[in-house]
Amino acid sequence: MTISDSDVARLTVRLAAVEQNYRICSRLAGSAAVAGVVKADAYGLGMPAIARTLLEARCDTFFVARLSEGISLRAVAPEARIYVLDGVQRETAPALVAHRLTPVLNSLVQIEAWSAAARQRITSLGAAIHIDTGMNRLGLPASELAVLSGDVARLLNAIDVTLVMSHLACADDPAAAMNLSQLARFRTALASLPPAPASLASSGGIMLGKDYAFDLVRPGIALYGGNPQPEKPNPFKPVAVLTGRILQLRRVDKGESVGYGATFRAGRPSTLATVALGYADGLMRAIGNRGMGAIAGVRVPVVGRVSMDLVTLDVTGVPESALAGGAEIEFLGDTISLEDFAARAQTASYEVLISLGARIPRRYLGPT
Repeated sequence: MTISDSDVARLTVRLAAVEQNYRICSRLAGSAAVAGVVKADAYGLGMPAIARTLLEARCDTFFVARLSEGISLRAVAPEARIYVLDGVQRETAPALVAHRLTPVLNSLVQIEAWSAAARQRITSLGAAIHIDTGMNRLGLPASELAVLSGDVARLLNAIDVTLVMSHLACADDPAAAMNLSQLARFRTALASLPPAPASLASSGGIMLGKDYAFDLVRPGIALYGGNPQPEKPNPFKPVAVLTGRILQLRRVDKGESVGYGATFRAGRPSTLATVALGYADGLMRAIGNRGMGAIAGVRVPVVGRVSMDLVTLDVTGVPESALAGGAEIEFLGDTISLEDFAARAQTASYEVLISLGARIPRRYLGPT
């Protein structure tokens, strides 16, 4: 989407920060390789630009969730290894092969489907094997792992296992006992299978230490500036900056209401700024009377409900010189962190980024 000076809202994506965050992940992961998780349009920030930035940083392995995402990414990254987390169905196998995508096989049924595709082509096909170590979501459960480990020669005869992986449930909490439990289960699973590169850690797991890194780590939210362990200082740089322009300023007297439902009443004579962002842009209604913006470095509260296209803030404490018509208010960026926004919206930082609407023009700072 083209950016112009007349845009009333914008999302600035700092590609240099993405590259910095990738290098921070690499440092934390020690000798492990670092993949890039770019599913869901790179967490809503734009897969093509993010993927090209990671390629420039020498990332050669990516993870997506859907087949369609893998096909789109292949056009950007023609030589990269692209893992598709959904795995394979018999009807999707031809497209996976045609676009040189590597499925993450989550069950014995998927292993058989991929084996059948390989036998049909009289060649082995690469795949990752996903072991469930306690998430109880995707991945081979213990019963299926036992079957696989007991008949590896037959079940994996046509499959080139490029990775064995699992996923941590509580990596955002370094004190959680489940982290050590899953680490132990993963090591046991690896010992029951033929040697292959291993991967356990996504963003939070990277911060648990090198015991969790194995051969490959898979950062997602860390690349985009989120804090994978919110109780610790965030080592990653902010990537997304969301701003909206002030459309109108007004003075209201004590006791006057603001917005739909009159859910806020001014407790003093106040200056209000109505800004061109709303829930149609992903500014969640949950931040009504809870959220914050920032102008000239001053944090200002959201007052009243967020409506479809507009939000109102109390800017009484902001110097008048900063309140000229068209001035921008930051809702996400250097002053309002991703975690701060998420906490006030009573959600996760992941959902904040994913929710940012397509109506907001994107501006990419750095090479694309």
